Amino acid sequence: MSETKKIQTGINNISNEWFRANIDRKTLKKLSKRSNFEGWKHIIIYSLSLGALGLLSIYTWHSLWFLPVYLAYCTMWGGADAIWHECGHGTAFRNRRLNKFFYNIASFMNNFEPVRWKWSHSLHHSYTASVDPHDYEVDGSIFSKHTLFSFLINFIPGIGFFTIHKSLYVEIMQHALGIKTDVMKDCIPEDKIKDCINSSRIFVLLWITIIAVSIYFSTFLPIFLFLIPKFFGINGIWGLTQHMGLKESAKDHRLSTRSVRLNPIFSFIYWKMEYHIEHHMFPMVPSYNLPKLYEVIKDQMPEPQTLYSAYKEIIPAVIKKSKNPDYFIPVQVPNN
Repeated sequence: MSETKKIQTGINNISNEWFRANIDRKTLKKLSKRSNFEGWKHIIIYSLSLGALGLLSIYTWHSLWFLPVYLAYCTMWGGADAIWHECGHGTAFRNRRLNKFFYNIASFMNNFEPVRWKWSHSLHHSYTASVDPHDYEVDGSIFSKHTLFSFLINFIPGIGFFTIHKSLYVEIMQHALGIKTDVMKDCIPEDKIKDCINSSRIFVLLWITIIAVSIYFSTFLPIFLFLIPKFFGINGIWGLTQHMGLKESAKDHRLSTRSVRLNPIFSFIYWKMEYHIEHHMFPMVPSYNLPKLYEVIKDQMPEPQTLYSAYKEIIPAVIKKSKNPDYFIPVQVPNN
């Protein structure tokens, strides 16, 4: 059978189109409007908050107060994930250059090599929670075979050091060496692979520079502040709710994606990405307009969950899925 006639499986066989909530075109156009003001407002508040927590971390270095302050710093640092995400979609700012500039900075902070993640994230939106083609962004939620223990230890700050051999640090080093990983083969166009290799090498060079500065000044502080904060943030508490335990290979984001509600501080760090079904359904709506979008289409959406109610269904699902890989959490959606 020729490649062009090969039978496709998984998400491509379910239906022709993704489900989208009904919404007036003028309303959607208005909600999709991007704002330099909103982008700068978030970046400035975020940068000042991170800088203040960084200074407090330096001040409390070598004291017990360092531990809670550093945990807060790392959690705020993890907010770079939201900046990377919004700038990657081109929705953080109206100005394309600003989106690209902050996308690259946030990519380094988030340990996401920018070329790889541009293309794998595009696949994530095109084939959310699909085994074929493989959605690399849900490996740790839908496709992984967790035991309850292996799931719960993910929430221990610093636990990532014990699985560093499976981390993005290793993937970036492989790409820097020119090794073609599965994600590179599956997601990145051939003419962009060289860009991925070069940016991976820049990442590795920056890591080496940070370590060299620490050695020169005989302090681990630069490493703690700029190299390993991702290991200690608590951002996974809300990040893992996005798709955990939900249905694979369904062309309805309401079945494979979860929206939750967070307190104002966590919501700021996450930049409103807790409205995650809404984002997947209408990815060109800026995150700061997602609450308004929800109000327009809420009669067509599942009830939003709290973190407590989300994990109340996630934890039993992890146990059930470890015994039955085909298990998923059923979602009640409106009939309209």
